[in-house]
Amino acid sequence: MIKTIIFDFGNIFINLDIEGAIKHTFKVLEIDNFSEEMLAFHNLYEQGLISTEEFIEFYSENFPKLSTEELISIWNYMLKDFPEYRLEFIQQLKKDGKYKLILLSNTNELHINWIKEHVPFYEAFKKSFDAFYLSHEINLRKPDNQIFEFVLTQNNLKAADCLFIDDNEFNCKTSKALGINTWHLNPETEDVVDLFKIKNKLFKFE
Repeated sequence: MIKTIIFDFGNIFINLDIEGAIKHTFKVLEIDNFSEEMLAFHNLYEQGLISTEEFIEFYSENFPKLSTEELISIWNYMLKDFPEYRLEFIQQLKKDGKYKLILLSNTNELHINWIKEHVPFYEAFKKSFDAFYLSHEINLRKPDNQIFEFVLTQNNLKAADCLFIDDNEFNCKTSKALGINTWHLNPETEDVVDLFKIKNKLFKFE
């Protein structure tokens, strides 16, 4: 029986354009792919293991023609709109009180700062959850096992009683391997607000 629902953030609540952002980044930086060093810095930054200043400095040194503002704009390019009906969905779930609600997101400081500035109801959204975990604040990131074990331990949860919702295949594979019920949501064809319409046959809700 599902007692706790663990939500991802990007492409679950706020829309992202990951593919478009990658193409835009490659075009502006005049590169064909991310180097191993870049990917390593991305991961470190997402885990909060380096500061925003260190992250920007790395890119400034490698792409000196671009200003700090331009680099930040490129980094935040993937962030799009946050439909308010999804806020209403999570607020109603909170009001109903049937489930423990947790947010678990790979989110860095620059992205969350952009969201705070551009999503006027961010604080109301955050208050809808019983626990709110951002990777850069807890120094853990998906799809590593440790981040899921952290959430289970911190909240005294049984994996079989949890449902994890994420648009990333690798994150879902890890959670599923740990015994957590998992919905690999396709943002092109599915919406989190339809959870109880399309998933009742797969998961047993309270």
